Amino acid sequence: MARFLSRFTRRAGKAMKPAVHAVLGAVTVATLRTVRRFDPLKTANFGARMARRIGPLLREHKIARGNLRAAFPDRSDDEIDAILMKSWENLGRFGGEFAHLDRVWSYDLEHPERSRIELPEATIAMFDKLIKDGKGALIFSAHLGNWELPALAAPAYGLDSAVLFRRPNIAGVDRAVQDIRAVNMGEMIPTTMEAPLRLAKAVERGLHVGMLVDQHFSKGVDVTFFGRPAKANPLLARLVEKVECPIHGTRIVRLPNDRFRAEVTDEVAPVRDAAGAVDIQGTTQKITSIIEGWIREYPDQWLWQHRRWR
Repeated sequence: MARFLSRFTRRAGKAMKPAVHAVLGAVTVATLRTVRRFDPLKTANFGARMARRIGPLLREHKIARGNLRAAFPDRSDDEIDAILMKSWENLGRFGGEFAHLDRVWSYDLEHPERSRIELPEATIAMFDKLIKDGKGALIFSAHLGNWELPALAAPAYGLDSAVLFRRPNIAGVDRAVQDIRAVNMGEMIPTTMEAPLRLAKAVERGLHVGMLVDQHFSKGVDVTFFGRPAKANPLLARLVEKVECPIHGTRIVRLPNDRFRAEVTDEVAPVRDAAGAVDIQGTTQKITSIIEGWIREYPDQWLWQHRRWR
């Protein structure tokens, strides 16, 4: 009887899966369309308030607290709690902003003081260099501030670009997300088996390929992150091994008064071995260390709620 019930439950669950996914997809589409009817700033503020209330009730709150205590052993419990609540707030704002991505990126070259985006002179100079050098490039980023906005920056200023992204598992949700991301994000390359080849070809065509590289990757190389061993995706290092091109980092930092600052690093030279070949582990570690520096500067804007160390 028990085996029959177990088999029946599995079959019933498999049969219901398409219907459940269809419902979730429809709900996601309806939610995104509804959210777009409201003011972007009010939506982000509402998301921040909701995240502060709901976040501490979730399992991820405990994960985030453990991550923070391990990363900052010298911080007091009150300091850890303050960072954690701000991190939830940032995540809520990000959620509220996602449906308005095309409206959030707002920069007026003639009147930068009226813009939501702040571009330091060094960033403007680096953008100009990337546009004019005629080369493709690899651009890494992290889940910091609003991590979708860097993909909007490149096409907004005529920088040919491509973005590596992970598709949601649910088809309806995937379509809804793609509708949002399709606005001025350049070529979208999903994380499939063909992704490395497509990314390499994109760089060879002169595109600037962006990717998030700060999450756990079980088949990755060993790195040290906040003094602890972790696994990191070596894809970027392997790409630069195959296609010699510049590497840069970019981040969007959240500022007071609903503003952001966009930053692009100087070129990051890959680590090489004695024979001059790209050192995959060393280059991945170098990029990981840069991201760690970003997070130490703005710990309340990083996504502590995922299991980065395992």
